[in-house]
Amino acid sequence: MTLLLEPFATDFMLRALLGGSLCAAICAVVGTWVVIRGMAFLGEAMAHGMLPGVALATLAGVPVILGAAASAIAMSLGVSFLARRGRLSHDTSIGLFFVGMLAAGIIIISYSKSFATDATAILFGDVLAIGSDGVWGLAGALLVTVLVARAFHRAFVALAFDRRIAQVMGLRPQLAQVLLVGLVTLAVVASYQAVGALLVIGLLLAPAVAAAPWASRIPTTMVLAALIGAASVFLGLLASWYYGTAAGGSIALAAIGCASLSNITRNLTRRRPTRDSSGNRSTGPEPTIPSQKALRAHA
Repeated sequence: MTLLLEPFATDFMLRALLGGSLCAAICAVVGTWVVIRGMAFLGEAMAHGMLPGVALATLAGVPVILGAAASAIAMSLGVSFLARRGRLSHDTSIGLFFVGMLAAGIIIISYSKSFATDATAILFGDVLAIGSDGVWGLAGALLVTVLVARAFHRAFVALAFDRRIAQVMGLRPQLAQVLLVGLVTLAVVASYQAVGALLVIGLLLAPAVAAAPWASRIPTTMVLAALIGAASVFLGLLASWYYGTAAGGSIALAAIGCASLSNITRNLTRRRPTRDSSGNRSTGPEPTIPSQKALRAHA
């Protein structure tokens, strides 16, 4: 027990654990909808699309969170514009902006002669550098995320089930889509300091994927994903402390490991023979799929 708790006796490790857990909670709420809606590509594009804004903010000496937010918002607006006004599919629009923003970020970085350290922090995160202000900022982002997700829960469910149903029910699917993209943007921007632009998608997806087989309702999936994400942060920080590994990468790898372990355990549970009330052997219940069962329950 001492080996598990000793690293967090230091202030910076305790702040890293608290800040990382807040990031995990934000990503759990948003990531559940990302998995249900199949928006992983958008989340990845948002994470990489922050690079030019963060690079410009770093070079200009302004808070990088402002540059990250500006880039993410610009990308979300650009994708929406192309999808609505142009003849391109949504995925194609995301792909174009994803590559364009990433290329712009690389060009900006290449103009700087002393950008290597900052670029490493941008790409791979620096959770150990989270200060008190950062923790409070993450707490505020979590509050906004939970309030929006709670207020528009029915609209998100109906939109995921069928856009026409959402329209008939007067749930304004267009507004719901904009808000959902906004939540993805908020989660990516808020979490990039912890795990970096390249790894944030792991924290956004892996805990939600790990929680999905064990929950039948969307709110339950979110809570379980938040717990799994916090556990991933804890394990990643421990690995970083004792083995000298990169904290952001360790957290992301721990989250992916949890997702793999969850699915392996679920598959083994499904295949284990059981006896029903009549004494007949069966292979166990079918897995619960929140993205289908929960949608019907809430729509």
